[in-house]
Amino acid sequence: MTEFSQPASAGTPEVCLPPHLRKPRLRRWEASEYLELVHGIQQSPATLAKKASTGGGPPYHKSVRSPLYPRDELDRWAVAYMGGLVRHSSDTGAAA
Repeated sequence: MTEFSQPASAGTPEVCLPPHLRKPRLRRWEASEYLELVHGIQQSPATLAKKASTGGGPPYHKSVRSPLYPRDELDRWAVAYMGGLVRHSSDTGAAA
């Protein structure tokens, strides 16, 4: 059993991440991989780049060569991106 075989729902998501995704700030390609592994949201690096220029993407720090996405900001953005939970198809997902 490898350290990556434990599901994130086991209460230890940090252990489940590959070492390159455990940094506090991730490059765009790592942010793309992180969003898919942790939140199930598929956003290619090119899509994140487009959203960085047009808006609607996760917040990031501008560095000299490449943007750096804080993991906590990726988590916040992912929750907002997914929207609220719904109980039936006509539910809007807005908080009551």
